Amino acid sequence: MGSQRNGFKKETFILSVDVGTTSIRCHVYDKEAKIRGSCTTEVVCLYPEVGYVEMDPDAIWKGFISVVKGAVQDAGAQMRQMEALGISTQRGTFTTWDRKTGDPFHNFISWQDQRAADLVKSWNTSCTMKAMRGVMKVLYFLTRQKRSLAASLIVFSSQHVTFRLISALTQYKEVHRAIAEGNCCFGTVDTWLLFKLTKGRIHATDYSNASATGLFDSYQMCWSEFLCCLVSVPVSILPQVVDTGQDFGSTDPSIFGVPIPIMSVIADQQAAMFGECCFDVGDVKITMGTGTFMDINTGSKPHTSVAGLYPLVGWKIGSEVVYLAEGNSADTGTAIKWAQELELFSDVQDTSAMAYSISDSDGVCFVPSFSGLQAPLNDPKACASFMGLKPSTTKSHLVRAILESVAFRNKQMYEIMLRETHIPITKIRVDGGVSSNDFIMQLTADLFGRKVARRQHCEMSCLGAAFVAGLGVGFWRSREELKKLQSTDKVFLPRGTSSKHADSPNREYIPILQSWEKALRRSMNWYKP
Repeated sequence: MGSQRNGFKKETFILSVDVGTTSIRCHVYDKEAKIRGSCTTEVVCLYPEVGYVEMDPDAIWKGFISVVKGAVQDAGAQMRQMEALGISTQRGTFTTWDRKTGDPFHNFISWQDQRAADLVKSWNTSCTMKAMRGVMKVLYFLTRQKRSLAASLIVFSSQHVTFRLISALTQYKEVHRAIAEGNCCFGTVDTWLLFKLTKGRIHATDYSNASATGLFDSYQMCWSEFLCCLVSVPVSILPQVVDTGQDFGSTDPSIFGVPIPIMSVIADQQAAMFGECCFDVGDVKITMGTGTFMDINTGSKPHTSVAGLYPLVGWKIGSEVVYLAEGNSADTGTAIKWAQELELFSDVQDTSAMAYSISDSDGVCFVPSFSGLQAPLNDPKACASFMGLKPSTTKSHLVRAILESVAFRNKQMYEIMLRETHIPITKIRVDGGVSSNDFIMQLTADLFGRKVARRQHCEMSCLGAAFVAGLGVGFWRSREELKKLQSTDKVFLPRGTSSKHADSPNREYIPILQSWEKALRRSMNWYKP
């Protein structure tokens, strides 16, 4: 697709930016999906009050521009060689802004923010919700419609946008005024960036991002008017929901000197799923970064969960809609970083060797619950803790217990996935910074009783957004071609399982897993409301 200039063909590239929780990174990809240039900048979280987690929208915007320019420069290329731009973003982080001026009314309220925890709790136990669940149970009994079953099991979580948005609507007076004047825009990070990149021409989000907000009806594929009405969120402030892979318009030429077509907007976990080429039903990917996200491709139907798996739209490209079911654990990277700050080790690379230097954790259990426990226990009041400490406990025992807890959470989520979806698992791919830890990966394979493949590049969200954008402009021709570009770094085979039984975990870990589960239960309901 290179342009003819002075008689020779200039190589072209795909630009992709991933706006994460701790960093914004941009990669320039060539036809082989090799990274030709990169640039990263840090995301600074603000903590204005206890339990509040925010980000400055202007800092995110400036960071976005600087990494794009930095990566293109690093690639030794020019902006006009960029055929398309793909954007992957963290989910559930939002702000509201003035439709006319584009000025934000408040900081981004992060997905980690706990300001609505009490509001969530009072709604979950309210008479309204109990009545609604009861009505939906009856409807499900009469109609056997999966949607009614899903509605009868609805439990709100503070990770969803819904109640953090309600608290913002009550907290910030100017938002109220703007809504009354029909001048208020709501948006997650992707929507804000699209608005800025197109100088206010586009107020939109894609299906993958919308489906992660908690305000979207995955069965009807639109904003849930029923839910918005129930919690008094005005539908007028919500962005238009459009396909994941399509022409979103070009960046305003004043920003990068030339217009660059924006060809994909996708939420980070769904992007990682696409980057891992998990295109088939039963494909599983586990991203282990700040938190762990385990997703399974459930095909063309949304999954109805009983135990807290969340149904998401993976992507919608043309007429194809792919759904995922997701389980998550909030404190994977957080726990390892915390241990490093306590100086339990100096270099993260040493942790695997420390864990292997002893035969077991000597009865020590670590509960990784800095921000509550997610499915299947779903307890926001649980505390993080070490249990089973002895005078003989060493740093290595503590480190091993922390790493084990990450693999144990993987096992817990995997069990729910098998039990709930009844979908035969076809392959398991892992990525994310924490996946570079061999001890965690090997133990995960042992506990699953299945082989687990780790990618060479752990930044799959960036690659996924690039893949969607590249397919959109014909830079890559097919998904089969994408699969051929994949390079696996290492495959972890389960040890200590009889080969006859797939999914049969390593037996020697069962008692350790059981005492860890006992520790989880002991940590629950620690913080009194």
